[in-house]
Amino acid sequence: MNKILLIIQREYLSRVKKKSFIVMTFLVPVMFIGMIALIAFISVKQNDFSDKKKIEVADESGRFIGKLKSDNTVAYTAAKDNATAKSSFIKDGYDYLLYIPASMTGIQLLGEKKAGPMTSGKIEDELTNIIRAQRLAEAGIDSAVLAKAQRSVSIASMQVTENGVKDAHAWVAYGVGFLCAFLIYLSLFIYGTQVMRGVIEEKVSRIVEVIISSVKPFQLMLGKIIGVGMVGLTQFILWIAISIGLSMAGGTALMKTGMKAKTEQISQMQHTSVDGTAVTANPAADDMTGVMQDIAGIPVAYTLGCFLFYFLFGYLLYSAIFAAVGSAVDNETETQQFMLPITLPLIFTFALAQSFIINNPDSSLSVWLSMIPFTSPIAMMIRIPFGVPAWQLALSMLFMVLGFLFTTWVAARIYRVGILMYGKKASYKELAKWFMYKE
Repeated sequence: MNKILLIIQREYLSRVKKKSFIVMTFLVPVMFIGMIALIAFISVKQNDFSDKKKIEVADESGRFIGKLKSDNTVAYTAAKDNATAKSSFIKDGYDYLLYIPASMTGIQLLGEKKAGPMTSGKIEDELTNIIRAQRLAEAGIDSAVLAKAQRSVSIASMQVTENGVKDAHAWVAYGVGFLCAFLIYLSLFIYGTQVMRGVIEEKVSRIVEVIISSVKPFQLMLGKIIGVGMVGLTQFILWIAISIGLSMAGGTALMKTGMKAKTEQISQMQHTSVDGTAVTANPAADDMTGVMQDIAGIPVAYTLGCFLFYFLFGYLLYSAIFAAVGSAVDNETETQQFMLPITLPLIFTFALAQSFIINNPDSSLSVWLSMIPFTSPIAMMIRIPFGVPAWQLALSMLFMVLGFLFTTWVAARIYRVGILMYGKKASYKELAKWFMYKE
């Protein structure tokens, strides 16, 4: 046991003391939070970053003259001569020409460069709204009454519990589940590969021959796996702590900026109540308040505890396999034949999580995937924010621990032989032979 602890200490300290570890531990959260803040800032201020498109309108139908409204993204100008507009709009300094035939079929948006989907979509929406309003007026239908009748219905997703009914926080659960699954997916590759590379380096440099004379192969493998795992856990805990601190520091300012920008965008939209009095609505404030309430409704301690468990045991399970692969080869190039079968369950589950599991967290397939040790770290973390029965969580954790012990036992039997094999290209048949060798 003391030898394993020494190996763990060596693997842990040798990596934690590196400048690259210290720099990345503090730099990654700053870059991640900064990236999110920048994306949010550009999203709410996107009109300030986009060039205003100048569009000449050649309307032969006459139904849109003076009705297309310019704003801070597009500026419409009626063509002086519809017949020559196609050949002269570029010379006249316009970005695009909106050509509307008299029959209003085959409307074209011409430009020297392809129009972006947002620009063409915006024009389509404007034309559609104008035509709709004209047809309603021709049919004698009040467009204001119709718009009121077509007002969309909002549904609040609620969860029935023993303590009553509460908000289900569906969108926040979606985001939290996907983020946790993505972090585990990423970490298993990063830290599992570190274990494999460490084993290959020691094997190629023949240092392992000296180490094996003092410790058993199983002790060396277990110490290396746990040591690198502790490095990853340390880094993740620091990332979480720093990210929370940065989020709390910058969240208030960003929220105020977003509310102000969105409020300006909607210009304090007003709606009229039944009795005819004007009521000012502020959807920006309502949206921000709703998001904050949804985030506050997530059980942070429970979710974080489950995340750390599945991160740790998922890493231990896969790192044992990575260690066995590292012991079987002499360089990283030879690992490619083994990598796909190892990582396929992770890739399959992560791809399925984005479409099926996250929309059907209680389906039979989702439950089974959250029980199988090779897929449960991702599948279960997707399901947890939506609520998982206690017996399913306990059974999944039990299978996870048993899966780790079994996988480590299998990997250790391959590791003890492969770590001293040189110059022989390993195959699945060879690995099976190494596994069957007696002590």
